[in-house]
Amino acid sequence: MICCESLLGWAGWWLRGWVKNSEFYEQVLGLQWPWKVEQVELDRAAQRVVVHVGVEPGTKWGDPATQGPAHVHQWRQRRWRHLDTCQFETVISARVPSVKYADGRVEEVAVPWAERYQRVTRLMAQAVVVWLQACGSVSQVAKVMRLNWHTVNAIMKSSVDRGLERRKREPIAYLGLDEPQRSGDSLPKAALKSEAKPRQKSFRRGHVYATMLNDLEGGRVWDLVEGRKEKQARELLQRLDATQQAGVKAVAMDIWSPYRNAVQGVLPKADIVHDKFHLCAYLNKAVDTVRKAEHRELASSGRQTLKGSKYLWLRNFPDLRLQPSFRQLYHLNLRTSRAWRLKETFGAFWQYCYEGAARKFFADWLAQVTRSALTPMKKVAEMFVRHLPGLLNYLKHRMTNAASEGINSQVARIIANARGLACFENLRTRVLFFLGKLDLSPA
Repeated sequence: MICCESLLGWAGWWLRGWVKNSEFYEQVLGLQWPWKVEQVELDRAAQRVVVHVGVEPGTKWGDPATQGPAHVHQWRQRRWRHLDTCQFETVISARVPSVKYADGRVEEVAVPWAERYQRVTRLMAQAVVVWLQACGSVSQVAKVMRLNWHTVNAIMKSSVDRGLERRKREPIAYLGLDEPQRSGDSLPKAALKSEAKPRQKSFRRGHVYATMLNDLEGGRVWDLVEGRKEKQARELLQRLDATQQAGVKAVAMDIWSPYRNAVQGVLPKADIVHDKFHLCAYLNKAVDTVRKAEHRELASSGRQTLKGSKYLWLRNFPDLRLQPSFRQLYHLNLRTSRAWRLKETFGAFWQYCYEGAARKFFADWLAQVTRSALTPMKKVAEMFVRHLPGLLNYLKHRMTNAASEGINSQVARIIANARGLACFENLRTRVLFFLGKLDLSPA
């Protein structure tokens, strides 16, 4: 077994060999004239290597506007964290000039080993990006890389900004407009009212929400904004350029007036497709409302017929036809049985290919709901009537917001890994970093 002291002694010996030859760090950092390594300082007690970089005396800095020399405004001592050398923390130290151009601008000279005004080298930034993609936690990566949390967060943000600048503006045919939904939640009591919105998951205390625009075919988040009103949705859609807006064929969304109005205002040629899974959720909630009311009536007379049957009625016929307990309940001719039958009958609507046949089926189904005298089911049917064009558009495009729902679960995991986010910008940065499919590598 090799003890730690022996290992550190060997590393120190190896480093001292390289300290005598500064070409190693010049090659690693990719230094070219006028930059050069002046000194390599080894601190074994602190387990740190400091590489001092300087410029050749008399170096002139050019002004791109005049093609002449620029005036050196001031010199500033800067330090950058680099990748470890043999487990020794490595720091690059250099005096960097700021130059004043003929137009009055003052700008710090760019160094070859790091982005301007950054605290880490490009190689360190690349390593942090790789660790973040593998780990998913800023805090854990900061701990492993021995960096400050704010430094890692800044690397993530600069990577996203760089990725957004590089992103190609290719056409996007199918979009999804959605916001993260709390997993496992049922719809609220207001869900049976006109255009009621399901409860959503906020990213911080105070119920602050985010609206996401997703590329459904590409399986990525295009962008997101804080809020879920029409103004924010319009702002989000306007982040597509004119060519992309003209190429959008359809937008999948839930029944939510602000989103619908925003799409009609910004993308007037795009079809609105109401997501069938959200619509099925409204029907399931209506069935459950009928069951609750009927269970209370039966329980008041001492009958527990519907006790413990909630999740049976929320399942589909193919899953229940072999369930003896469900068949017994269903043949009791309860109001809940009629509501469940109407819910299951509507499932055939999504199988139609022609609008005329689908309209006839919907009219027949609506008549059955009206005759059923089941108020919760009638409210859902009335909501479907108001938004029938959005339902029929599904038959044309055969698209759903399932990809957005999958993205929502990943957003929830991102928020959980972050243990809460202090501001919306941190949420946006993380969502685009992990789900935007951006080119995040440093230049």
